[in-house]
Amino acid sequence: MSEGLLVLLTFLGSCLALMFAGFLTVFILKQDEGNKTMREIAAAVREGAGAYLKRQYAVISMFFVVVFCILFYLVSKGFLVIFVPFAFLSGGFFSGLSGFIGMSIATRSSNRTAQAASKSLNAGLRVAFSSGAVMGLVVVGLGLFDLSVWYAILNWYYSTHALPHDLDKIGAITSTLLTFGMGASSMALFARVGGGIFTKGADVGADLVGKVEAGIPEDDPRNPAVIADNVGDNVGDVAGMGADLYESYVGSIVATMALASAAGLGINGITVPMVMASLGVVASIIGTFFVQSGEEARQDVLLKALRTGVYTSSVIIAVGGYFLVKYTLGMEHIGVYWAIFAGLLAGNLIGLMTEYFTSHKYNPTRSIAASAQTGPATVVITGMAVGMLSTVFPVLIVGVAILASFYLAGGGSNYNMGLYGIGIAAVGMLSTLGITLATDAYGPVADNAGGNAEMAKLPPEVRQRTDALDALGNTTAATGKGFAIGSAALTALALIAAYRDQLIIFGKTVETSLMNPQVLVGLFIGGMLPYLFSALTMGAVGRVAEKIVMEVRRQFKEIKGLMEGKAKADYAECVKIATAGAQKEMIVPSILAIVAPVLTGLLMGVEAVVGLLAGATVSGFVLAVMMANSGGAWDNAKKYIEEGNYGGKGSLAHKAGVVGDTVGDPFKDTSGPSINILIKLMSMVSIVFASFVLAHSLFK
Repeated sequence: MSEGLLVLLTFLGSCLALMFAGFLTVFILKQDEGNKTMREIAAAVREGAGAYLKRQYAVISMFFVVVFCILFYLVSKGFLVIFVPFAFLSGGFFSGLSGFIGMSIATRSSNRTAQAASKSLNAGLRVAFSSGAVMGLVVVGLGLFDLSVWYAILNWYYSTHALPHDLDKIGAITSTLLTFGMGASSMALFARVGGGIFTKGADVGADLVGKVEAGIPEDDPRNPAVIADNVGDNVGDVAGMGADLYESYVGSIVATMALASAAGLGINGITVPMVMASLGVVASIIGTFFVQSGEEARQDVLLKALRTGVYTSSVIIAVGGYFLVKYTLGMEHIGVYWAIFAGLLAGNLIGLMTEYFTSHKYNPTRSIAASAQTGPATVVITGMAVGMLSTVFPVLIVGVAILASFYLAGGGSNYNMGLYGIGIAAVGMLSTLGITLATDAYGPVADNAGGNAEMAKLPPEVRQRTDALDALGNTTAATGKGFAIGSAALTALALIAAYRDQLIIFGKTVETSLMNPQVLVGLFIGGMLPYLFSALTMGAVGRVAEKIVMEVRRQFKEIKGLMEGKAKADYAECVKIATAGAQKEMIVPSILAIVAPVLTGLLMGVEAVVGLLAGATVSGFVLAVMMANSGGAWDNAKKYIEEGNYGGKGSLAHKAGVVGDTVGDPFKDTSGPSINILIKLMSMVSIVFASFVLAHSLFK
């Protein structure tokens, strides 16, 4: 296939994704919004979420202006090419836009999902899943659109103008696209951290006072933090997650593109990851039509419905990927297809392992529920043990995928081909993101729908149906995080290799032996960084939750008639507290990812940076899996008790389960999912600033 045709296919794939997202949006907006109370609740959540994002983007824009100026200064000094600052801005803009669009649809879907669930479980699933599919398709559509447009511009420019010093055309294109990825990762980190602090601060505060102290149901309108909790689901679990998966998606593609030149694959090697992603768009759209459920509100029934869609998409990728590689790279490089297959298979296996450790259909989560009979301490201990145990299989799966993709792609005879294989395996793992993200993003919509049904006092069977959707959402959300962190491990390895290649281009010979003390110190620092990052973000959740708890207690005490349901809570004050806290607390952890690799390189040399990236990838991967799975298991253990097991709602076991759930909240929705962005962003920053660090490092 010609280069022009491959780029055109990528652009058409992006257009197809965005058009189908538009079709689903029209379908959602045509659904019944419910009664007046349901519409008012949804409007309050939508207003709070919009106000939060407006303030968040104002803060982030200042960061982007500062970094843009720094990059432009480096361009003027000859360290970077002219397009780099603008690519950085566009990456951040589209990352934020994908999250904003997804959140806008989600906040318009919760009341419609609740109303649909009053008719049937399948109707509720279709509305919630369609909302998630909009998020998934917008992410892949905008990602491919931006990549294809940037590629076309850069390819034209460097075909008609002089190339930068020491770079060929492919190197000039990919160095700019890596900065595009850095912009997307920067926005994603702010969105994930800020949204995660907001949502879990509000959630923990609402649960601790409402459920544990006051003994009132979840999402009870008497709880002053209930609207803030619902707002948080949207700004953290939808907007933040959308920006997160956008950067994971484009990051895996640009990392693979950066390795194509060294692998000797030329222009086709660069465009294959983009076209592979376009094939994933078609597969994901087809897969959405296979998501149908019966009327049994059981996890296994609902999970089968979602699995059917995901597996259908995976089969299409497995078949189509073969012909893509055959007709672009030729049969001599058919091993690249098997690397894609290895990544695709690894993603699905990680999903199955995540399901086993987080669904209350299986023993690990049920063991946490059983431990609640002896109090919250045993719930926390058992949940931590389950999370730690759950890391074994993902690590082994990713390890096998790395070796398989490396050697199947030809790494035994051509080291750089093996590295390209690892990168393309990450693309394969995320190729079905359009539908895997849909199974993730529908969960917060179902959660909000349950809150809407509770506050609007809909019949009990409606809440039963939305709770079934929400419980499954906890499992699918953990599965989505598994995909993200699994692909992050593969992408980070590809980026470390790209960093090494960049140093070689600049004439630096890199000694990465473990006997090199700089590498060893870098490993220790890198291994520590995910823990420091998690400490900062979890501490932030704790501080925001403390303020929410104090405010909820104050309102219960001072607003007469509130507990009797005769007075209305001041919902806006809790939203205000969570917003202000999240904006303040997100800055330091987010900047850490940019400052750490640059400072390490300046003070200890580029070899230390290689060690730092490797250490952060290994420790970050394991820590993120543990946190995501512990949090999901704690949440579903609580829901298992609420279904009537071990005393049901209001029992001592239930209160212990609520404590476990609140501990797990920042694990699974703040710190854990942010780590995968951290390790990739540090790699991209290292590559972008490589020439500057080489010129000014204390270690030459």
